[in-house]
Amino acid sequence: MSPDKDDSEKDGREPSRPLEKSRPGAAPAIRLSGIDKSFGTVRANRDIALTVEEGTIHGIVGENGAGKSTLMSILYGFYQADRGDIFVRGRKVEIASSDDAIAAGIGMVHQHFMLVDNFSVLENVILGAEGGILLKAGVARARAELQRLEREYELQVDPDAIIGELPVGLQQRVEILKALFRGADTLILDEPTGVLTPSEADHLFRILRQLKSQGKTVILITHKLREIMAITDNVSVMRRGEIVRTLPTAETGPEELAELMVGRRVLLRVEKGEAAPGAPLLSVERLTVVDGKGVRRVDDVSFEVRAGEIVGIAGVSGNGQSELLEAIAGIRPATSGSIWLEGGKDLARQADPARRRLDGLAHVPEDRHRMGLVMAFEENENSVLGYHLGPEYAAGPILKLDAMREDARRKIERYDIRPPDCRLKTANFSGGNQQKIVLAREMERDPSVLLVGQPTRGVDIGAIEFIHRQLVAMRDAGKAILLVSVELDEIRALSDRILVMFAGRIVGEAGPEADEGELGLMMAGIADEEAAA
Repeated sequence: MSPDKDDSEKDGREPSRPLEKSRPGAAPAIRLSGIDKSFGTVRANRDIALTVEEGTIHGIVGENGAGKSTLMSILYGFYQADRGDIFVRGRKVEIASSDDAIAAGIGMVHQHFMLVDNFSVLENVILGAEGGILLKAGVARARAELQRLEREYELQVDPDAIIGELPVGLQQRVEILKALFRGADTLILDEPTGVLTPSEADHLFRILRQLKSQGKTVILITHKLREIMAITDNVSVMRRGEIVRTLPTAETGPEELAELMVGRRVLLRVEKGEAAPGAPLLSVERLTVVDGKGVRRVDDVSFEVRAGEIVGIAGVSGNGQSELLEAIAGIRPATSGSIWLEGGKDLARQADPARRRLDGLAHVPEDRHRMGLVMAFEENENSVLGYHLGPEYAAGPILKLDAMREDARRKIERYDIRPPDCRLKTANFSGGNQQKIVLAREMERDPSVLLVGQPTRGVDIGAIEFIHRQLVAMRDAGKAILLVSVELDEIRALSDRILVMFAGRIVGEAGPEADEGELGLMMAGIADEEAAA
């Protein structure tokens, strides 16, 4: 459905007012007309018509697999549309590659950054645009231009810093600087806050407002409705490859957007009763993890997770939460301390993660690409990965492929994994559907203890509702769940107890009723008496 056609007659709403424009009479920054794209039998984009006004922040929301990233990949030249036209500031253009997109003034910041870790900021910014044979002169000009861009758009970052040593928030600034250095007037950001802390996300929004104030156009792809409401001028909703509506953000709300995305009413809060905790199923005693550089990532941590409760760990990313989960799962060696499962099973004596899985410990890792999946494998292979040598999937060294695929089909249906093809390579699924593959694999094993890192990272609103229900159902069935999430709202909504980590230590405990200010002070390492002072 074209966004230019008002569908208020169909849904009973009043017709929308015109979309916000920065300059009356100005040609749109971007206009897409009749865009179609298929991958085999899967039609990812269906007759897309989209108008993005110049000098605005335009949000695109939709469930995973709705076609958002495919559409933006067409605009940036990664894919070519099977049919349709692209207009940039009123001029029809052919975009057959990212070079064509850059030449047309379009830049893109990807969900997974395209940076060389051992290069400096300056080297990454000029990579591919070095300025000719005389590299030294080109670098000098690039440094001056980079400093100008940093001042103008408040994107300060040390040009000589090594990318691999920068936090993700600064790495994202470098990606934005790369696009601006190449002359981008329209900037596409694909799920830009998926790797950011709340404070880093707030800073990104300030940067986007600054870009808008300087006349730049921003297209923001996200599944987080709070971000749409906070930062965008207009929003387009995609569902199953189509744009179902485009409207001014000020005239809508999270509930309406969620319903448009999913095609039904969506519960935006977690419904759960009071917990009835039982005996401890996981006990951690004085656990310390020292990395290869001698840094104490986890420092003398002790806690318990009991049957029938969800314990959430809050903290700014990089304060030891990831290392804690990895040590409990057996992926990272503990330097000292003890980890016990119910029945007195000492996990410190069972370094093999596979052994821990057999003892009833399941793990949803924070980084699905690096730890959760083999991207070149078919969906059904990843669906049993780590459990594939069990008797239900293997007879000795021979895998039972039919059993694996049938099991995968059941999980696909139960978890609404799209597209529903267990023979498809995992790399061809969207990020949210890849996350569902990992969650289905671990949760369907009915573990007694579940470690969950970032359960809804990159997952759409309908799937978030489903995942939250599953976690609460596991809790109510008497399982122990240890939850790590950078989404403070998610921690507060799901947890029965909240532990706060700072600099590798647990610095406080709170109930789910604790407000963001109280938790934020602990996350910043500020004690109650300091806050009072």
